[in-house]
Amino acid sequence: MFAIAGGIAVGNLYWAQPLLTEIATALQVSSGTIGLLVTMTQIGYAVGILLIVPLGDMLPRRGLIPGVMACSAFALLGGALSPSFPALAAALGAVGMTTVAGQLLTPLAGDLATPEERGKVVGTIVSGLLAGILLSRTISGVLSDAFGWRVVYGVAALCTLLMAAVLWFMIPAEQPRPRVAYRKLILSVFQIVGRYRTVQVTLLIGALAFSVFTLFWTGLTFLLSAPPYSYTVSQIGLVGLVGLAGALAARRVGRFHDRGWSVAVTGLALCLATASLVIAMVGAGSILLVLLAVLLLDVAIQAVNVLNQSRILSVDPASRSRLNTAFVACNFVGGALGSALSGPLWSWGGWTALMLCGVSLTLLALAIWFGARQTLGTTSVNRDGA
Repeated sequence: MFAIAGGIAVGNLYWAQPLLTEIATALQVSSGTIGLLVTMTQIGYAVGILLIVPLGDMLPRRGLIPGVMACSAFALLGGALSPSFPALAAALGAVGMTTVAGQLLTPLAGDLATPEERGKVVGTIVSGLLAGILLSRTISGVLSDAFGWRVVYGVAALCTLLMAAVLWFMIPAEQPRPRVAYRKLILSVFQIVGRYRTVQVTLLIGALAFSVFTLFWTGLTFLLSAPPYSYTVSQIGLVGLVGLAGALAARRVGRFHDRGWSVAVTGLALCLATASLVIAMVGAGSILLVLLAVLLLDVAIQAVNVLNQSRILSVDPASRSRLNTAFVACNFVGGALGSALSGPLWSWGGWTALMLCGVSLTLLALAIWFGARQTLGTTSVNRDGA
């Protein structure tokens, strides 16, 4: 149930991706500007992660999680009713801020899991999040072709509100935890990150990997909307189904963390991501090669994501929500960078420019991983990060 709820929540971040061309036409904005809708959502999400998710270490999550999902439902309704591009961008920023339930559920699942199965459990939740991302693109395209893009956000609002009600009854009660002043709680996120060298390196690698993910998927809409493909919105959404293999991989890859292979498999996944971008670049004119690249990239990025998250959640059990806050906020800052770059890069150099940028980012992540392999493999880290 946590995986399903997290998938519904995080899927709200990605409704717009296959709709970008349609929304640009409807609201009369350029292709270089429309990508900012994804950027606003990503920035809003990073802010929501920073300001809301740390509360999971202090407040009862049985009330907190349904509450933020209800707020997200109202923000989605605002998106459905937006009369202009600025209003839609503001509404999607609010959606990003409030659709953080998946990142509250992940550390809660980590608390409920045994240490021997924590990687597997986190992998299961993350597989649900990824399935939500991919299915949201497909559902978005089908609904938009049939009823228009505004209906997409109306349906999302209804589903989110219904899941909030379900979680209210299903999340188990928790023992009371010490209360901390809100300002001190937020500052402690930065203090915890500063304390652990492992966390710092993992956050940087994760941000670079996720920037590649959003750069690719935002740019893919531009590629498939243009000749020689000229796909409809629903056809673009169906391409996302190929990435469901990434969800299956995410569910399994957590076991590598449980077996102590996290660092090595992270490096292999970054190599696979680089190879997938090269395939996408040289095979831009072949839909089969593009689909192969989609498959490989989703498997690679989600493997990096699960292993990074499992590693971070194992560092300090008492601070899992705050560590998850740092992890996801950094990821989505990277994601916002990737989506912001996609429009200008497409306008300047097309698909080739997008893929060359992606390859540069994965190679940078690989260089950081290579230089910090011993640090990442350290199971206990002291205050100086040794």
